[in-house]
Amino acid sequence: MTRTEPPAPEEGPILERLAAEGYEVESLAELRHSGIRYRKAIPVLVDALNSSVEPKTLMEVVRALSVPWAKPSAVPGLIDLFAVVDDPNELGLRWAVGNALDVTWDDAYFDHLAQLARERSYGRGREMLVLGLGRSKRPEAGTLLIELLDDPTVNGHAVKALGKLTIPEARAGLEQMTGDSRTWVRKAAARALAKLD
Repeated sequence: MTRTEPPAPEEGPILERLAAEGYEVESLAELRHSGIRYRKAIPVLVDALNSSVEPKTLMEVVRALSVPWAKPSAVPGLIDLFAVVDDPNELGLRWAVGNALDVTWDDAYFDHLAQLARERSYGRGREMLVLGLGRSKRPEAGTLLIELLDDPTVNGHAVKALGKLTIPEARAGLEQMTGDSRTWVRKAAARALAKLD
């Protein structure tokens, strides 16, 4: 049984296009919770990233694109949105876009993703994007994560991402993070160090 949730204010045209592709749902949230791999819906949703201006609708589009099968076609639009979104509460839409980029991580866009992760003005909105670096197969990912251990806004997520990789050069930084004031960061640092051992 799928969850029924009312659509966001400007979902109507998107839902009509989805119905034309065979996805007859009453909201994007219903699509997301449907349990089906809505691959043919991805181009419609990517197009909606560019046309949707109402924040609640845009949030629903981003959430619907936070699925592995949105890779790689959703990644460029999500990167563009992450950089320009007006996100005054800092843990809203930009964070959700970062989460979508974590889920759809694609090393073909590594340079763009790394640039966003380094940009401190994006604040905590970078958390999940930094976590996504742990999915990378690029050697530069480890170097960037070690660098981000000095960024107090996202260093905990950098520790968690390092735990997904095996980067001997991270040992000193991880050892320093075992003294962090946050319990979850200390535990993540200990796990990452154990993996190195």
